[in-house]
Amino acid sequence: MVFAWKAAGITYNRYIAVASRALRRSLKEDKRILAERRGESGDIKFAKWSNGKAGETVNLNSANAAAAAENATSVPSS
Repeated sequence: MVFAWKAAGITYNRYIAVASRALRRSLKEDKRILAERRGESGDIKFAKWSNGKAGETVNLNSANAAAAAENATSVPSS
């Protein structure tokens, strides 16, 4: 048996994102607002792996902000 998300040609992470967005949109207004805020809380962390060992755990929002700031200063003006 093939999972529906595999048959559709999407990754499991994408499937979960679509399903959670559909669920949040189906909630009543007051519950929907709370769920959307909870989804934007920024509790996602990641670590780069090298040679089979996890590196430093970093908050995704802070890493994105740092990368955006770095790219903004390193882009040459035309």
